[in-house]
Amino acid sequence: MKTAKKIFLLAIIQVLWLSIVSCSQAENGDSQSESIDIENYKGKKAMATFAGGCFWCIEAPFEGIDGILSVISGYSGGKEKNPTYGEVASGKTSHRESVQITFDPDIISYSELLDIFWQQFDPTDEGGSFYDRGFQYSSAVFYHDKNQKEVAENSIKRLEAAGIFDKPIVTPVIKYSNFYPAEDYHQDYYKKNPEEYYAYREGSGRDAFIAKHWPSNLSEKYKKPSDAELKKRLTTLQYNVTMHEETERAFDNAYNSNKEEGIYVCIVSGAPLFSSKDKYESYSGWPSFTKPIDARLLDKPTDTSYGMVRVEVRSKLGDSHVGHVFNDGPNPTNLRYCMNSAAMKFINKKDMEAEGYGDWLWVLED
Repeated sequence: MKTAKKIFLLAIIQVLWLSIVSCSQAENGDSQSESIDIENYKGKKAMATFAGGCFWCIEAPFEGIDGILSVISGYSGGKEKNPTYGEVASGKTSHRESVQITFDPDIISYSELLDIFWQQFDPTDEGGSFYDRGFQYSSAVFYHDKNQKEVAENSIKRLEAAGIFDKPIVTPVIKYSNFYPAEDYHQDYYKKNPEEYYAYREGSGRDAFIAKHWPSNLSEKYKKPSDAELKKRLTTLQYNVTMHEETERAFDNAYNSNKEEGIYVCIVSGAPLFSSKDKYESYSGWPSFTKPIDARLLDKPTDTSYGMVRVEVRSKLGDSHVGHVFNDGPNPTNLRYCMNSAAMKFINKKDMEAEGYGDWLWVLED
């Protein structure tokens, strides 16, 4: 969309939408306390590049998530060098508005990034994104290696099987060629201009589309009870594991050998954490998963207890300990989410609808 026209529409939207609230799970930036020194970062680094319409709305959802080191708005996939916003937005180049994510694959996997990405736009629209029309606003996954290509293609197949959308997914998976950062005023736009940003999201129809197709208002639905209530409701083991970071005994726990279909939810808040589709036998003695249902529902702080350096896994909405994540897992993520059964409750697939988890049945599709 041309810059002048976009500014004009933003002004109109601000008048029409005076009461603006953020959509559920859309932004995590407030939780990011400090920037990360990418050049001196000692862990592993990998890149992911996505296009999903207006880059403001794709950048923000990835901010503040543990394992994501940086998110930059820019232009990708075209032949023109050093394009400007005016050139790209007006359709004068072969670039798409995109975001480039630098992440630590030992903490968060490419597969998890894709799971977040698909929930931010309409992947069945090949003509643009909501009221931003034109090739420059069309979606794409730019893969950086063969593994990313395979993971992205399989992710699309799984999404199609889940039947989330009424029309086929048209987002192409394209080999990465280049990325040019956008002008400074576009970076962290949601922080610099929150009123305009949220008005733009709502006015464009993006928020309504997300709310229609994906579970929403999770922070309101899944809340942590008081400590007094937790002590009444949880067993001693469950309370000590979740609130005091204790570990249950290996091989002597409820879900290590569980092979039934269903989801595993936070015992504290009830928030969905893991799917049986991503569970595997790690022979560790604890239930293990290759990835969570949604990385935005987890925190992953560094754990230095017992003279070790590990990545803890906590339920964000429950503010509770669940386990640890290690980098010795199988494909496609190479991660092992080693969880305590005592920190979770298993909801069988046949009971999910009755227990209020019908919106999550899609995670069990092949």
